[in-house]
Amino acid sequence: MCGIAGFIGRGDRDIIQAMINEIDYRGPDEKGFFTKEGVFLGHCRLSIIDLKTGGQPMFNEDKNVAVVFNGEIYNFLELKEILLKKGHQFKTQSDTEVIAHGYEEWGESVFEKMNGMFAVAIWDEKNKKLILGRDRFGEKPLYWASSLDIFIFSSELKSIFQHPSFKKEIDPVSLGKYFFFEYIPSPHTIFKGIKKIEPGHFLVFQNNKIKINSYWQIKFGGPEAVGIDENTALKNLDILLDQSVKKSLVSDVPLGVFLSGGIDSSTIAYFAQKNSNQPVKTFSIGFKEKSFDESKWARLVAKRLGTEHYEKIFSTKELINSISSVFGKLDEPLADASILPTYLLSKMAKEKVTVVLGGDGGDEFWMGYPTFIAHRLFPLFNIIPGFIKNNALNFFASLLPVSFDNFSFDFKVKKFLSGINIADNILRNQVWLSAFSPKELKYLFTPEIYEVIKNNVFEDINKIIGENTGMSKWQKLVYSYSKHYLAEDILTKVDRASMMNSLEVRSPFLNHELVSFVNNLPDNFKFKGMEGKYFLKKLMEPRLGKDIISRKKKGFGIPIARWLTGELKGELGKMLSEEKIKKQGFFDYSYVKKIIAEHMEGRKNNRQKLWSLFVFQKWHENWAE
Repeated sequence: MCGIAGFIGRGDRDIIQAMINEIDYRGPDEKGFFTKEGVFLGHCRLSIIDLKTGGQPMFNEDKNVAVVFNGEIYNFLELKEILLKKGHQFKTQSDTEVIAHGYEEWGESVFEKMNGMFAVAIWDEKNKKLILGRDRFGEKPLYWASSLDIFIFSSELKSIFQHPSFKKEIDPVSLGKYFFFEYIPSPHTIFKGIKKIEPGHFLVFQNNKIKINSYWQIKFGGPEAVGIDENTALKNLDILLDQSVKKSLVSDVPLGVFLSGGIDSSTIAYFAQKNSNQPVKTFSIGFKEKSFDESKWARLVAKRLGTEHYEKIFSTKELINSISSVFGKLDEPLADASILPTYLLSKMAKEKVTVVLGGDGGDEFWMGYPTFIAHRLFPLFNIIPGFIKNNALNFFASLLPVSFDNFSFDFKVKKFLSGINIADNILRNQVWLSAFSPKELKYLFTPEIYEVIKNNVFEDINKIIGENTGMSKWQKLVYSYSKHYLAEDILTKVDRASMMNSLEVRSPFLNHELVSFVNNLPDNFKFKGMEGKYFLKKLMEPRLGKDIISRKKKGFGIPIARWLTGELKGELGKMLSEEKIKKQGFFDYSYVKKIIAEHMEGRKNNRQKLWSLFVFQKWHENWAE
């Protein structure tokens, strides 16, 4: 795993060195640079494969193709064999060199042939062309900016800040998106003039012109995919999972598995142990607050699989102390509080290994989130006349006592009710996930800011809705989850938290061949009745045990609601003070004051709203002031 950066146009070697130095925790083992007549490429390396000769930038035989690369290409040996037969000569054992020769042979089609996670920059000296490519699901980040005389790219925003041509200016439209999504979806960023390359896309910069192309899209079978029976499907799923995990185990450095004790991470741990001739190292963390802790399940799975298990129980103080470390490096606001335990888990794992496998992608493609059940229930509530539904159900919700426990009953009921009047299931799903509903955004922002953002906040949702024609109801939700929540929240969180600790995380569930197989299964193989991950559970129950398969999903939550009334109360007051809010000019202070009071007095659990605001203010203090 690594960090990459570069620019085309005016500048010097000091600038590219400063850009790489800013993100060198992504690759602390080695740095490399390529400079030639207005072309500057930089790389910081976390050595994983070919430790001796895998330094970057890397070239083809005559050095007219230069590559800097962040990620892993799992099928690089297969591609290398093809390229050798075509006459290409290799000097290293690295997957990076395969990209250089692959581009030489196949041009921009090289991205279609690569199976892995990656952010790649290719300089084509012969055609004076820069190509940037990002993996299919967005596991690895890639930002870019352009003006009349400069084109800049990097793995992270903070690196682009190092180029003197860039000026920080918050984009109010992206600000609105952040408070609706709790992240900023691609291709947008928090700053004007900087964009993200979307997953499954590549960008070509040539003759001061930019062209962006898609090389891969998520596809499904028909609403009821046919042609495969359950027994055959289970056998094929077993083979594909085994192959995907096996490919992900290739490494020249110590490797382990994140293990929460849920079905996704336990499945990955099972296949990792199956393909290892010694106990696989597994890592989990727990919390002293019982409603947030699931460490006992990880211990149980580790014992059954025979892994070498490592665990740490964190105190509130340790979690809160991680805030300064995380937000000191997190250069774009992300309101997923689970980035804190992910950071601590990564820090712990780094003491033993350099690479870990994780279970990300299981919930999205196997329909494992509770919201799928909520959508199943929605038609029952929708037949109730509006005036009865709104008055009776909201009255019922008001009677529920407010709880600060993780995913408490009152929290789930009130979330469900927030979307019952929204007809489109994609928009409804996002409202269930959001901190602020569309109506609440109007109250949050000043009239001036709201006037700017009101017509653009939902453009990304509308784009998703426009792209998913011909899909079933459930496929549309999977598509939406994978394009937004998975790519922009989950994978972003994991990349940043792990790379802050110089740790590589691989996600075998995101092997695109496996995903394509799953997407072509009938919907009821994945979501049957009120049960998500139906087929995955059927495959893994004999191997993991019914208690692991059937236990309720907890998620990687932490007690934010309690912190905001206790340990973080003073810091929250400072970050959301009247002076600070009015000076920024983004938010209506009277509304901010109202939601603080509701939470402190125990009348409402406003932890999502307040945490989103707190994170933005911490980000603003570190990166925008």
